[in-house]
Amino acid sequence: MPDTTDRAAAPVCGVGTALPAAPDLLRAALADARSPRVPELSSYAPERPFPWNAPATANADDPGTAIDVDRVLRLSLAAPAGTPGRLRPVPSAGALHPVRAHLLLGPGCSLPPGRYAYDPRTHRAHRRGPAPDGEPPGAFVVLTVAASPTVAHYGHRAWPLLLLDTGHAAAALALAGATTADVLVSLDADGRLLSAAAGLPEAPDWQGVWPGAEPEFPLAAVRLMPPGCPVEAETPLRAWAALSRASAPTPQPGADTTPPRELASTRHLLHHIAEAPGRPDGTWHPAHRPGELTDEVLGARRSAPPEDLSCPLDNELLTRILATAQSVPPDGPAWTVALGGATPALYAAAPGGPGLDLRAVGDARPTLAHWAAGQQWIGATGAVLLAHGCPEDAPRATVRSSHLSAGYAVGAAQAHATALGLPSRPVGSWQQADLGAALGDTPGRDWIVHGLALGAPPTTHATPATPAATPAPTPAATPPTASAAPATPPGEEERP
Repeated sequence: MPDTTDRAAAPVCGVGTALPAAPDLLRAALADARSPRVPELSSYAPERPFPWNAPATANADDPGTAIDVDRVLRLSLAAPAGTPGRLRPVPSAGALHPVRAHLLLGPGCSLPPGRYAYDPRTHRAHRRGPAPDGEPPGAFVVLTVAASPTVAHYGHRAWPLLLLDTGHAAAALALAGATTADVLVSLDADGRLLSAAAGLPEAPDWQGVWPGAEPEFPLAAVRLMPPGCPVEAETPLRAWAALSRASAPTPQPGADTTPPRELASTRHLLHHIAEAPGRPDGTWHPAHRPGELTDEVLGARRSAPPEDLSCPLDNELLTRILATAQSVPPDGPAWTVALGGATPALYAAAPGGPGLDLRAVGDARPTLAHWAAGQQWIGATGAVLLAHGCPEDAPRATVRSSHLSAGYAVGAAQAHATALGLPSRPVGSWQQADLGAALGDTPGRDWIVHGLALGAPPTTHATPATPAATPAPTPAATPPTASAAPATPPGEEERP
């Protein structure tokens, strides 16, 4: 991030430089990201060229292959046609595209076995090295983040958005692959194992090994296997990790070795959050997709403009979207829905069966607009699906799982909404959003992590939206006492 006058006076440090103890740093960083402090605006950081320039490998286009890598990537991570500057149609972090995909391909894929780096702009895979001997059929995709563009835009609020965006990318890959392959997803594998498997150095060693290249932080992995392929007791990631390091990226001007303190702190946090020494192989959950999803639906996903989100949904559609969010992945955050219409209220899924359970009466949307970086359009949206939890003193495993799972689930819920003909828009930035305290519970225990704004199609006969002047009768609709963040102009990406 370019220095301001204030930032220039701060000590400059790299990823490996001594910073506060990691648990204390994480707790302080979580509180800061949730605070009303507005990040200092900085000059736009242009996206750097794709760092791996090895020859691209053509898709084999063999109808007999089990895993069509071209199709999976085209429907998940490829830059959509006709949308210059956007790599994915449904970003959770301001369309800054921090997520990169490293492909670990075994036999049975439409590309030859080996390690690859995927370029979403050109939809090409660049070979970086061979596969291990005896690798089982199928593919791994290791998802990493490069932090600097997002930090330049969002400052101290960037690192939760990097986690959310990784969850969205994992969901996109899983949904695209689940039609023709068995898909497993891990959101908690050890970052060191993921780095080694992808042929990357650990983040603190990056500049020493590859000077002038920007560090990448692995946060999640997706596995695609031919249907019926047995799952091993120990993940084959260890066989990939035993290989020598894969080819290096091209050094680039500006991928600095001494970043400003805010970027260094973000990198330090990401490295700490990704560590999982107790269970390095991670937990692998099967991924499924709702029956309504087709390839055409996945290709049609877009973040809708706010003006298309003002019609309230009926309860049946809302129940289906909520069920999708709750079902993938397990052990994720809790879910609540703020509904507009003539009788606005907060709902959760009914315990033990379908339907909605009333949590509070009143219009919470104006408060949600205040909490969501001042995006006033949220106050008039039809409904807002909310992922919440992650206490203020949560350990790193909970912080990681809460945000990655929320991003994954919102990505799946948005795809399902698209299949049902419902416009939607993810909302990633939340400040002072202590939902539990607003509902009268213990403060600091139940924070909003992510959201998905939803609307009924304009042609649907829905209940009229609640007039803006209607007072909110419950604590859920009472704004916090701190000053509001500046409003975001309708239709623009969220920016603090």
